[in-house]
Amino acid sequence: MTVAVFIVEDEPAVQDSLKVVLEGYLEAEVVGTAPSEAEAIAWLTANPDGWQLLVVDLFLAQGNGLGVLVALSTMGRRGGVVVALTNAASEGNRAECMRLGADAVFDKVAEINEFLAFCAAGK
Repeated sequence: MTVAVFIVEDEPAVQDSLKVVLEGYLEAEVVGTAPSEAEAIAWLTANPDGWQLLVVDLFLAQGNGLGVLVALSTMGRRGGVVVALTNAASEGNRAECMRLGADAVFDKVAEINEFLAFCAAGK
């Protein structure tokens, strides 16, 4: 079964790398991307059942990933897996992401293998 992935990330190179890795390694399908909080919330609102894995960066071109997590919790999330993948994986940010409903938090650089293993285990 193919996993539908939505990526919230403002760096095009990181978006592209994630797409290649997730589609190649996990045989997932990236169904969309958003570089900002507002665009992510708009897509998630319009496509509540359109994703099974949501990958969210905390620092975005506009807004932030925490705002996406807050909005998602108010929408009545339907069971997809939510992962924060960030360069700002401090203990405080990890705790806040988990409090807001993320299933896991990973550092983009130091924990990329753990991120991929987590995603593979859930597919």
